[in-house]
Amino acid sequence: MKPILTILISILIVSCQLLIVNSASAQSPLSATDRQAIVQQVKQEITDSLKADQAKKGLSFSGYIETYYSFDMAKPDNHVRLPFAYSHNRHNEINLNLGFVKLAYATDKLRANIAMMAGTYSNDNLAAETGVLKNILEANAGVKISKKKNLWIDAGIFASHMGFESAVGKDCWNLTRSILADNSPYFESGAKISYTPNNEKWFMSGLILNGWQRIYRPNGNNTPGFGHQLTLKPNSKVTLNSSSFIGNGKPDSVKQMRYFHNFYGIFQLHSKFAATLGFDIGAEQAAKGSSTYNTWYSPVLILKLSPSSKFNIAARGEYYSDSRGVIIATGTPNGFKTYGYSLNVDLLVRDNIMWRTEGRGLTSKDQIFTLNDKPSSQNYFVTTAIAISF
Repeated sequence: MKPILTILISILIVSCQLLIVNSASAQSPLSATDRQAIVQQVKQEITDSLKADQAKKGLSFSGYIETYYSFDMAKPDNHVRLPFAYSHNRHNEINLNLGFVKLAYATDKLRANIAMMAGTYSNDNLAAETGVLKNILEANAGVKISKKKNLWIDAGIFASHMGFESAVGKDCWNLTRSILADNSPYFESGAKISYTPNNEKWFMSGLILNGWQRIYRPNGNNTPGFGHQLTLKPNSKVTLNSSSFIGNGKPDSVKQMRYFHNFYGIFQLHSKFAATLGFDIGAEQAAKGSSTYNTWYSPVLILKLSPSSKFNIAARGEYYSDSRGVIIATGTPNGFKTYGYSLNVDLLVRDNIMWRTEGRGLTSKDQIFTLNDKPSSQNYFVTTAIAISF
């Protein structure tokens, strides 16, 4: 109900109430106290109505559905495309990667989000969680703690503060996620404090987390995780971001501290051409109390060409090195050392409908893939998807 309509109806209600009071007074006189009590009751009803209308203003509802089909040249019988891919990872079947509905509430001082999801993304990325937690994409609430500054404290389940790719495909330049994105947190749970100056060129945040992509802590783990995010947008064409994680993902009895840093830059080089450069690096103790660390790293470059507002082409080149198998274990002499390359074409059918097709290849130092029923150092697959948002 629009505010002006609410006010008009409220005035009408007050007028009717006062007419009734006056009429009743003529037949059976009411005391001044009784009349005042009736007026106060009507005023309170008007106030409550207006507050409810204002509360509705802060509410918004949205949803998203992304279906896909992927064909892997390895032709896996179990339809699982790659053990280190957690999005669009089913072979030769039409499936739902991610579908969710979201309710958000935002005012000047309060904000909250809750989103429930389904799809192969949720099944694989939240495999360690139990029950309904597997179906929670977001569930968080925040309060502004300063009257003059844009300073907030939020707690709950969030999208990860690390990386330039998210679970929501339409927000990413490529159809499938990079190896870097699939093997770092998509989500996290905990609390954070964040600050955005009035010029909105900086964003600063500090976090305390339940672990590396965890909602529930692992049994026996009582080590909190910590993180930071620092984002600089000097102008509308450049975004620079630094994010980190420090924590332990194992029971404290075998604690191995992990240190991880994510950096990326997004550059709008031309009205029709943009580039993203990202680099992840991590280190984890080889054993509890050890001064030796196993490291992994991954650079990625994505170029996007937009000939028109409804047509995009994106090319990606990447490399992922994890010789000790901290994140991706292969059991081979050289571990996981893999190059990736992809090309995708996107068509914006309508403002809220996107059709995407991507061809992608992977080349590894060891024969960690299968091709023509034989061990291979190469893997190729094609994926097409339709994403609808509302």
